[in-house]
Amino acid sequence: MNNPNDLVIVSAVRTPFGRFGGMLKELHSSTLGTLVIKEALSRTGLPGDAIDELYYGMCIQSEAALLYNVIGRQALIHAGLSPNTISLTIDRACCSSLTAILLGRKSILLNEASICMAVGAENMSNTPVVINGHRWGTRLDKPTMVDHLNPIMYVGFKSIAADAGEVALQYDVSREMQDEWAFNSQMKYQLAKKAGKFKTGEELTAVPIPRKKGEDLLFEEDEFPKPNTTLEKLATLKTIYESPTVTAGNSPGLDAGAAALIITRRSTAKSLGLHPLGIILSVGSAAGEPHLMAEVPAYAIQQSLNRAGLSVDDLDLIEINEAFAAVPLVSTKILADHDPTKWEAIKAITNPNGGAIAIGHPVGASGARLLMTAMYELNRRGGGIGAVGICGGLAQGDAVVLRVDETCTL
Repeated sequence: MNNPNDLVIVSAVRTPFGRFGGMLKELHSSTLGTLVIKEALSRTGLPGDAIDELYYGMCIQSEAALLYNVIGRQALIHAGLSPNTISLTIDRACCSSLTAILLGRKSILLNEASICMAVGAENMSNTPVVINGHRWGTRLDKPTMVDHLNPIMYVGFKSIAADAGEVALQYDVSREMQDEWAFNSQMKYQLAKKAGKFKTGEELTAVPIPRKKGEDLLFEEDEFPKPNTTLEKLATLKTIYESPTVTAGNSPGLDAGAAALIITRRSTAKSLGLHPLGIILSVGSAAGEPHLMAEVPAYAIQQSLNRAGLSVDDLDLIEINEAFAAVPLVSTKILADHDPTKWEAIKAITNPNGGAIAIGHPVGASGARLLMTAMYELNRRGGGIGAVGICGGLAQGDAVVLRVDETCTL
């Protein structure tokens, strides 16, 4: 069972996720990235020069430009890693930090690196409004002003909310079903929080927020969850961005946060006295027609399961990013091969502690967050097999299948 060549996770941590315009609004996302790099490394006891390669996911590159880009490189230097550490900043939309895992894994399997770190960070509150046309003068015309958050879309394509809603209806996933999923996400999160599942020292690490006077304020829990959500309130919300079903209530927020994981071979972990928290069995990536974003987590998960020699029936839990409620609903229906009974069974093991609709969705960090949330939940259960899937803009998707053994549990 314990293959020395297993790819294992030896550290995994995230910040609490902040809401749009909330407590983290004035922090550049790289500050959050620096924090989780430090914390992930600190939990292993390894020195700063132990990391061979660092992959850093970030979607909103206009914020990166505030610091003149190569944000992964800047964050690792500020975190005290060796300046000899190789880094790459990645933009695969919301997949970015899970893509970071895939790239680190590949380097280790190719024997090009021994220990890799995957990071993701985003602060959507800090997204600048871009003005173009002023450099060369506009004569009598006004400069063009672009807000990348309003609406969230790609030039020449429909809004992603419209795409998600339309694809949902093609799969007979109604607005009411999406509202119900959103409500359950909020309620499951509240139960998980009361059970102590999202606490500092395990998945979370606190963020110190500087104040003009006095000691730093500690930001210690997710800020976006809405415990007073009701189905009745969700039903009253108007749809957004010309979507037939998507509302602010069955979508995540425009959030802030960061996450980091460290991966290596089991043999390397053993030689360094590191405790494996989980084993990466396989990975997968998928892409499709640009409007079919809600489908791709399912295809990426199917690919990962095939590579691991497993089926969806072997899974103890699934995490699918709630880019909109439509996404896990459509993807689980595909995984169930449209069988109603099987669909209900798969939905029952998906996002057991709530998802991005409650926790938040700082886009560059969410892939890594999904993987650690699944891993820590399997740890609490004494082990098992899980699958993680996420979609990214214009229908890209990444997935990981992981196993947690009894020997991995904390």
